Amino acid sequence: MRRIFIPTTGAEDWQRLLADPEKHWKRGNSAMAAALSWEAADGLPAEISACLGGSAQLLLAIPEHKVALPGGGRASQCDVFALAKRNDETIALAVEAKVDEPFGPTVGEWLKDASAGKQERIAHICALLGLSDAPPALRYQLFHRTAAAILEAARFNSDRAAMIVHSFSQEHKWFVDFRAFAELLGMSLEPGQSDTLILPSGTPLTLGWAVGSAEFL
Repeated sequence: MRRIFIPTTGAEDWQRLLADPEKHWKRGNSAMAAALSWEAADGLPAEISACLGGSAQLLLAIPEHKVALPGGGRASQCDVFALAKRNDETIALAVEAKVDEPFGPTVGEWLKDASAGKQERIAHICALLGLSDAPPALRYQLFHRTAAAILEAARFNSDRAAMIVHSFSQEHKWFVDFRAFAELLGMSLEPGQSDTLILPSGTPLTLGWAVGSAEFL
């Protein structure tokens, strides 16, 4: 895949990058809500910046950015990947946009009759996060999207990795799944909040749940 990116002229430029451009591109879905929100922002959406500690500046953003993970198979496709700066710190940010969509299969469901590649992948993700294993009841998407942020932080030599759920659900749908993942990593979070831990590599990792505006639904 080519690694040459061009500026957008509006939210519609995001549509062609989707796995299913016709099915996923409509009002009320996360893909369009995220595109409208990011295009309307003068830099980072305010709620994303707040999760990064406030006053964070956007350096670049790439919609539907794919990050290869060990074990082969499908890459982790971030709804938005961004490089940001706060004070003298650079941040590699993976964003998972949501409205009503769930986080997909649990780790247990994803690992059912798992190939050697899947076993290698989940072991590598756990090592990145400093975990001995991944609880079967938690959502696999949260693991691999966070791993994508960590891997890209290393690739871009960033000071910090961050994985932010950008939820446009005003009822905070599926937050319970995110909270369970955050608690596994020792964090206690509510919607609109974030926290930071230090990974085994020494890199800080920020997790957060940003609440997007209903105007983009």
